[in-house]
Amino acid sequence: MTAAAITMTIHHGPSDSTTQPSRPPSTDQVPAKTLCPGARFRRTGFRERGPIPANSVPPATREEGGGGRMLSDVTQTTETPARDARRRTAPEARRRPGIHRAWIVAAVTFVTIIGGAAFNSLPGLLIDPLNTEFGWSRGEIGLAVSIDMALYGLTAPFAAALMDRFGIRRVVVVALSAVAAGALASVWMTAAWQLMLYWGLLVGLGTGSMAMAFSATVTNRWFAARRGLVTGVLTAAGASGQLVFLPLCAWIVDRHGWRPASVTVALAALAVVPFVWLLMRDHPADVGLAPYGGEYVEKPAPARGVASRTVRVLFDAARTGPFWLLAGSFAICGASTNGLIRTHFVPSAHDHHMPITAAASLLAVIGIFDIIGTVFSGWLTDRFDARRLLAVYYALRGVSLLFLPILLQPTVEPPMVFFIVFYGLDWVATVPPTLALCREQYGEDSAIVFGWVLASHQVGAAMVAFLGGVARDHFGSYNVVWYAAGALCAVAALMALMIRRVRGPVDTVTT
Repeated sequence: MTAAAITMTIHHGPSDSTTQPSRPPSTDQVPAKTLCPGARFRRTGFRERGPIPANSVPPATREEGGGGRMLSDVTQTTETPARDARRRTAPEARRRPGIHRAWIVAAVTFVTIIGGAAFNSLPGLLIDPLNTEFGWSRGEIGLAVSIDMALYGLTAPFAAALMDRFGIRRVVVVALSAVAAGALASVWMTAAWQLMLYWGLLVGLGTGSMAMAFSATVTNRWFAARRGLVTGVLTAAGASGQLVFLPLCAWIVDRHGWRPASVTVALAALAVVPFVWLLMRDHPADVGLAPYGGEYVEKPAPARGVASRTVRVLFDAARTGPFWLLAGSFAICGASTNGLIRTHFVPSAHDHHMPITAAASLLAVIGIFDIIGTVFSGWLTDRFDARRLLAVYYALRGVSLLFLPILLQPTVEPPMVFFIVFYGLDWVATVPPTLALCREQYGEDSAIVFGWVLASHQVGAAMVAFLGGVARDHFGSYNVVWYAAGALCAVAALMALMIRRVRGPVDTVTT
């Protein structure tokens, strides 16, 4: 029997060669666990493999381990070449006692995102001090913040591809070093262009490399089960960092100035580097394990053509309707969270004579309930229609923003506390269903597609971070910005409902 015939026997069960002739493997074949009408951007595809029949492999070649059944001797000679990498011999993936390594990797990812969140907590606290010390307008400062947010988003899809090429660990260590360098260099700045260079360029590129595409890559590689829950927990890490660093940085800015606060967040990033280098691994196969809750998967060879692949995936995905609906709604999500509340809530509250430490503490409370809301949203995403979840999240967020102008007072009143609690629950609750829809629509390219969707999130945030400052300079208040953001959230809810549902896998997809 030829190697090709053995391969077909293993993956599809015994077949009658007279009625179903074997087909030689092709290097152009692209395995995809989930293909759908919305994923017709794939160049080629082939029939999805079903579970391996138990009677198609001799008992001596089957072992239990690593969360699922694996093939040892047979798969060493009968693997079909993948599109992007040549399969290598799989080591024994035996079940090991104790905590699965995937949870350790997830914990390191959680801590890393917390370290990166320190930088996202600081810009809103710097607007008034920089305006006072240097005389820079809110529009100028907002432009630097918008560059940071735009690069944060535009770097994300390339970061996902870079992680495929060079490994998660190397990319994250370089990113942490870049953001630390940008924060430290800002201590000596004297001109607005330097703020745009250090906080806009360096910090934006570094934090973008540790954005949600980082979480998506870790989740997709290390987890076959509990993906919604893990996505929610890792997304909540940003809120946890906000919870830790916002009150601390506000206190430092209030007591000692903005420069010590910049040094603090730089040191926080550097402190994470040893944990990443020592404990992070790029793929379960590096330690001979299967993904948590799944079967052993060979580690592919490093991907080539990183930039071209990232751009190609964008162009292919852009030919599908779901991509634009996901990107558009997520852009509004970024505009109404990072661009608006995270950047302008503290200065807006300060306009109403609320102390800066009190306003920062309210944002920290958002971080507390963000963790709860995001984890719960991940749990809901594993059980309910992600489109409807998104519609509810956006609609309720829009309604709450319409009431915010009348809630801002010199002191924190109960209605403001209610707004903060609700907004915290809703803040990043949109991420698990958005990532689930990317995975559902775009299969193995979902991490890169989600990176581009995240780019739209940050472009929306960047636009509002800049335009919010311009509106404040022009109108003397932020009221028009709150009302406009509420209306946009209603549009996002409608866009979420327009995403077509995936009915089932498609056997063959061609263009």
